[in-house]
Amino acid sequence: MSKGGPAGPTTSVAHNARVWNYWIGGRDNYVADQQVGEEVAAMFPVIRDVARTDRDFLGRVVRYLAAERGVRQFLDIGTGLPTVDNTHEIAQRIAPDARIVYVDNDPVVLMYARTLLTSSPEGATAYVDADAHDPDTVVRRAAETLDLDRPVGVMMLGILNFVLDTDHAREVVRRIMAAVPSGSFLAVTHPTFDADLGGEGNVEAMRYWNEHATPPITARGRAEIAAFFEGLDLLEPGLVPCSHWRAGADSPAVVPQFGAVAVKP
Repeated sequence: MSKGGPAGPTTSVAHNARVWNYWIGGRDNYVADQQVGEEVAAMFPVIRDVARTDRDFLGRVVRYLAAERGVRQFLDIGTGLPTVDNTHEIAQRIAPDARIVYVDNDPVVLMYARTLLTSSPEGATAYVDADAHDPDTVVRRAAETLDLDRPVGVMMLGILNFVLDTDHAREVVRRIMAAVPSGSFLAVTHPTFDADLGGEGNVEAMRYWNEHATPPITARGRAEIAAFFEGLDLLEPGLVPCSHWRAGADSPAVVPQFGAVAVKP
């Protein structure tokens, strides 16, 4: 039996936020999500590692930006379903006055976010119901909570792969980063087909996904992903498997998911 959230017509079609929740061991998913999740995992067994390491990357980035770079505002676009150690929880443990805006456009995510994403008394946490394809709306709504004259940590983890046109995806990033000041940061994770990261399996798995789930997805090569950071200064260690970004000596195995963080000069 499926678990989590109210029943509704959209639960008959697998949705990324809920399938991702299933892969990381969450309970907020339905039969359709579980079935697609199992099929994709059978074709591409590393996908569960991708989901976990992407989540770990989020934690490392937020801790680094809050503790070492003094970032007190975060814009988390495509947040997905709330789980353990969300952006605001990590940031506000370090800086209780941190302000966080989450962005997603799935109604089930919206319901959970409004219930669970509660701020510390000193800070602020808000949820914006908006589509990453429409960056102007994202920025306008985020400005209701964030001071866009002060640096912002923009988190775009596993979201640009749902903007299928690469030129449009680059424009989304450009418009959002144009709205935040110097000293802001951009963090991105993105799946790849690149063979040196074991990404060949993404081809069949994504074809199946696009036939049986929503929203449609694509992977990109290293150069296409690197182009999202045009005009920004990449932090060390640059564009690497997200499992290896500042992960230390015990970093997990390589996964076919790039990750990087850059600062706006």
